[in-house]
Formats: sequence, C-alpha cells, structure tokens
Amino acid sequence: MCTIEGYHYKTSIPIRFADIDAFGHVNNAIYLTYFEIARSVYWKEIIKWDWNSIGIIVRKSEIEYLKPILLNDEIYAYVRTSRIGNSSFDVEYILVKKSLGKEEICTTGLTSCVTYDYGHGKSTLIPVYQKNKMKEFEALNALSPEFQV
Repeated sequence: MCTIEGYHYKTSIPIRFADIDAFGHVNNAIYLTYFEIARSVYWKEIIKWDWNSIGIIVRKSEIEYLKPILLNDEIYAYVRTSRIGNSSFDVEYILVKKSLGKEEICTTGLTSCVTYDYGHGKSTLIPVYQKNKMKEFEALNALSPEFQV
C-alpha cells in the first residue's frame, strides 16, 4: 500500500480544462506533465538546481493510476528524491486529491533522471552542491540503500 510517509515536499497542481478527456477525467498522458510541474518546483525551491550549468534529462517514467482525477478536484503532488547515483537519480511522486478534508492517493510515479552536459553532449556527474542538497533534504546517507555511489 502506498503512503505519503517519507515525503517532505508537497506542491499544488492546477488542473486545466484542456487536461480533461472525453470521459470527464484527467487524460492519462497529462500525469507526466503534472510530474514535470512538481519536480520543476521541487528542483527550484529545494535543490536549487543551476540550469545554466548542467541540465537534466528524463531517462524513464513510470505511472500507476489508482483513482481518476476530475476537473474540479483539488490536487497536490508529493515529491522526493529516492535514489542518488553518480550521474543519475530517481524522483518519486504521489498525486493526491482533497476529499472531505482528507487526502486520497490517486496516482504514483517515478522518473529516472540523468544529469546532462549539453555543451559536451553527454551525461555528467551530479554537481556536488545539488547532490548534497538532495541527500540533506531527503535524509539520505551512504548507509541507505537509496544512496548509490
């Protein structure tokens, strides 16, 4: 069973009319956009990523749909870095909707990300400052299975 325990960051996600499909719920392809919004805000506010120095590309995305999201739902994304390697890391997400004062888990996801040097056209090491911000914020350490050197 999925739980928000262990997530330290939460942000709201706006639902646009264009996100809704003919069946009245958020189209399944839009969830990747919601994940992108959530991780971009997380990287900006928490990790303080320097986009002028090193880029990030998504290598793989996974989504598990649990409950539909509708146009008038109030939704939030929980985000965390769950694994850190040398040049790659994983970001996990939980999308929740507020219902009767409680949060219902609707969707979970994961993206595997790679740090990328566009000037040289290849992957590169995660900058030390950002790697340390991820480890500190998420309380990951070298003894944790999530931390891989």
